[in-house]
Amino acid sequence: MNPLIGITCSIDEQADRLQLNAAYLEAVEAAGGVPVLLAGGREVALEVISRLDGILFTGGVDLDPAYFGEDPLPGLGEVSPRRDLFEVELCRTAHRLGVPSLGICRGCQLMAIALGGDVYQDIPSQLPNALQHAQRGPRFHKSHGVTVTPGSRLARIAGTDGLRVNSFHHQSVRRLPQGASVCAVAPDGVVEAFEDKSHPFWLGVQWHPEGLWHEDEASRALFRSLVDAAREVASRGR
Repeated sequence: MNPLIGITCSIDEQADRLQLNAAYLEAVEAAGGVPVLLAGGREVALEVISRLDGILFTGGVDLDPAYFGEDPLPGLGEVSPRRDLFEVELCRTAHRLGVPSLGICRGCQLMAIALGGDVYQDIPSQLPNALQHAQRGPRFHKSHGVTVTPGSRLARIAGTDGLRVNSFHHQSVRRLPQGASVCAVAPDGVVEAFEDKSHPFWLGVQWHPEGLWHEDEASRALFRSLVDAAREVASRGR
C-alpha cells in the first residue's frame, strides 16, 4: 500500500476557510504517496498522528513569535493562531514518534520553532545586506543559488552540492533546535535547509519544490524521499 502523507492546510482566519495550493497534493501523488489534508485543534493533532506514515508541513503565513519568546517586530506579517496551535503540537509529536517529515518554507521554520529554535522575524529589517528572498518572479523561476553541505541527507537526495531555487519568504531559521544541522545556505549566509540525522527523515527547506517539481529532478527527489521514508517506517512499524 502507498503511504499516507498528511499535508497541512492554511487557514484564512477572516473567512474561516481552509486553503491549500494543489501543487503540494500533485507532488506527493506523483511521488507515490496518498495525500491526506490536515487541520484541526491540539487534540486532533494527537489523534491523527498515529494514522499517518509521513507529514508535509507546507508554506503559509508567519508563526507567532511568542513561540520563541519574542514580541512582534514591525516587519512581522500575518499570523494564524489556530494553525500555529495545531501544527506546533503536530510537529512536536511527529518528531517524538519518528514520523518522516518534510517542511517547506513556513514548514521549515515551524520545524525549527516547535523544537526550540527560532527565526528572523523579517529578513529585510534584521539582515539588511541579505539577498532578495521574496522574489518577484513566477513560482517556477529559480531566483538564487544555495550551497548544499557535502555528506548531508539533502546532498544525497539532490545529488549535488549546489542548487538554484525559487524563494518566497521574508523569514528564515536563525537558531536551530538541539540535534539539528544546517544542510544548505544562500550566498548571503541565510539558512536554506536543515535536517536532523538522528530522525528517520526530518528535513526542512526554505524554498518551494512544489513549484519546481514538474521540471526539476532535485525537487521531485525531495518528495520521493519523503514518501520512501514513510513507506519504510510504516513497513517496520514505529
